[in-house]
Amino acid sequence: IRCWSNIPFITMPLSRAHGKSFAHRSELKHAKRIVVKLGSAVVTRGDECGLALGRLASIVEQVSMLQNQGREMMIVTSGAVAFGKQRLRHEILLSQSVRQALHSGQSQLKDMAIPVLEARACAAAGQSGLMALYEAMFTQYSICAAQILVTNLDFHDEQKRRNLNGTLHELLRMNIVPIINTNDAVVPPPEPNSDLQGVISVKDNDSLAARLAVEMKTDLLIVLSDVEGLFDSPPGSDDAKLIDIFYPGDQQSVTFGTKSRVGMGGMEAKVKAALWALQGGTSVVIANGTHPKISGHVITDIVEGKKVGTFFSEVKPAGPTVEQQAEMARAGGRTLAALQPEQRAEIIYRLADLLTDQREDILLANKKDLEEAENKGRLALPLLKRLSLSTSKLNSLAIGLRQIAASSQDSVGRVIRRTRIAKDLDLEQVTVPIGVLLVIFESRPDCLPQVSALAIASGNGLLLKGGKEAAHSNQILHHLTQEALSIHGVRDAVQLVNTREEVEDLCRLDKLIDLIIPRGSSQLVRNIQKAAKGIPVMGHSEGICHVYVDTDASVEKVTRIIRDSKCEYPAACNALETLLIHRDLLRTPLFDQIIDMLRVEQVKIHAGPKFASYLTFSPSEVKSLRTEYGDLECCIEVVDSVQEAVEHIHKYGSSHTDVIITENEKTAEFFLQHVDSACVFWNASTRFSDGYRFGLGAEVGISTSRIHARGPVGIEGLLTTKWLLRGDNHVVSDFSEHGSMKYLHESLPLPQRNVS
Repeated sequence: IRCWSNIPFITMPLSRAHGKSFAHRSELKHAKRIVVKLGSAVVTRGDECGLALGRLASIVEQVSMLQNQGREMMIVTSGAVAFGKQRLRHEILLSQSVRQALHSGQSQLKDMAIPVLEARACAAAGQSGLMALYEAMFTQYSICAAQILVTNLDFHDEQKRRNLNGTLHELLRMNIVPIINTNDAVVPPPEPNSDLQGVISVKDNDSLAARLAVEMKTDLLIVLSDVEGLFDSPPGSDDAKLIDIFYPGDQQSVTFGTKSRVGMGGMEAKVKAALWALQGGTSVVIANGTHPKISGHVITDIVEGKKVGTFFSEVKPAGPTVEQQAEMARAGGRTLAALQPEQRAEIIYRLADLLTDQREDILLANKKDLEEAENKGRLALPLLKRLSLSTSKLNSLAIGLRQIAASSQDSVGRVIRRTRIAKDLDLEQVTVPIGVLLVIFESRPDCLPQVSALAIASGNGLLLKGGKEAAHSNQILHHLTQEALSIHGVRDAVQLVNTREEVEDLCRLDKLIDLIIPRGSSQLVRNIQKAAKGIPVMGHSEGICHVYVDTDASVEKVTRIIRDSKCEYPAACNALETLLIHRDLLRTPLFDQIIDMLRVEQVKIHAGPKFASYLTFSPSEVKSLRTEYGDLECCIEVVDSVQEAVEHIHKYGSSHTDVIITENEKTAEFFLQHVDSACVFWNASTRFSDGYRFGLGAEVGISTSRIHARGPVGIEGLLTTKWLLRGDNHVVSDFSEHGSMKYLHESLPLPQRNVS
């Protein structure tokens, strides 16, 4: 803890040797000394007369938060001219109105023209007010700020440079935020191409920020402007794409547009300053500081390593970026969809063969993952089981893939509706791939070939993001998948994301990804659903599955179904979590058998509120009836009827899979029709809720949503439709009241499906 003005600050251990910039965004969280450059467009209002106070307050809040974490923050700010222009305009209007009132003797004023205000005078009038505003804002966070005005000459004079350097270091030592600006009241007009060899000339705040960043051995320079970052062509043009990472030498691939509405420098000046700072060992990010949705956290997001704006890096990755991978997957997916069904099936059959032929290599890679996970101790036992592959698992995978290949012959391009709109005007609705799928999965390498096969069968491009714990297994399984795809030249259709992309960043690629499918913990699914603003997410956040034991249940069936539902694979999302028992079964031999079986299987029992009220000495009472245990634990609760069981499921369930055990057909049918879940079973284990067991070959996941696909999602769930209209010189005006044609809207027979 260090103190300034009797205010304690908690410091965090942030230190690194300066001289080399950060190679990856994920390393930015280690930045200790940070310069934030606020462009004129960020600080000023849209009318260029006055400051954007709300935006400025948000920036001060973020800088204060980082300062109080123990970082050393500096601000290079514009805004003095705009603030001064507002003050001078007010003074001129007031002065003119007084003179006019005295001259005319009337209170009514005529229209008054405001003269063009000289920028240096505006700066002189605005600097004190701008600094007073910063001081007032930083005071709210118990932080002191200090103003420093500089000109280009201050950097050319060695003594002045040393003085400036010493002043800044002393301010940072005392936990004061320096606020630096060019002294626009005296600065001469900028001279083009006035840079000294190897030294950037201070002719705008971009170059000032870069010069300061290098002089002060800063870790990170954040340049905020009114555009999202650096584009490969002027923003707003049709083909403009935001550049995520910019490398030295890429300038020739960029076309610069005009500068922003205010300020001295355009994007070309920012890039030049950024590259100079990067060469001096300072990492740089150029981002949008004006967007209302992100400006409130843009600085903290950058420091946390999130994909915001353009990151300047000297280290070029060996492989493609994730954006390039998504584009490759889309192009590959379109080629895949254009193949004959037999060719897509051949690819899947080949992948199934490779899983068994390369069994030893796969298990060896999986063994490395298991050993690393056990040594690091970062995975719970249920997750270790999911991570583990075996010969039997690989054989089951191969069988499932062959099922997919056999059933996929008539998936893409299948006609599901034909309508004759009018004579010689026929309409068809046909199945087509969704586009590019992003599947994010944890601790389940067997998911990779399953999902790949389904994507291949449905003609979709695929991006896969696996967990670090399965890196070796995923690598070899993806290699085998691409080997299978190569037999028909569509190797790029399935991509494995190996870069340091955070899941949240992947979820922002709404222009490249059409559907996200999470496979993992309920927390992972919830995080993805929250992060994916513009991309639909297919899946379920929880698997709270119920088994209801009715009064007419068979003694022989009850223990078998409950044991299988809970104990066969407790980590699965389709495992039993809550056991509902009819009140009349309490203290009966059947109830005792259930309890004895659970004890033998070492299942920990949690009592629901009603069940606990019937017991003198009850097990631990459940904390929540809406709990997914994912282990050998379950909740037992008592209900008075099948109607109450249905109500309990609707209140506490997750619409995944729910079961009734009864011999009463009427009761069973009531349960089947009234429980509103993706899968509802009668006298069968919850574990049947699975794509392979449903005969789908495999599944990309189980969906509890109500749109598009529900339950285990196989090939059909990865398809959408498009409409094909075939006409002969038809126009809508022919069908008007006085037109020559009439609508028929006749249903036509569908073509015969290939079911071989």
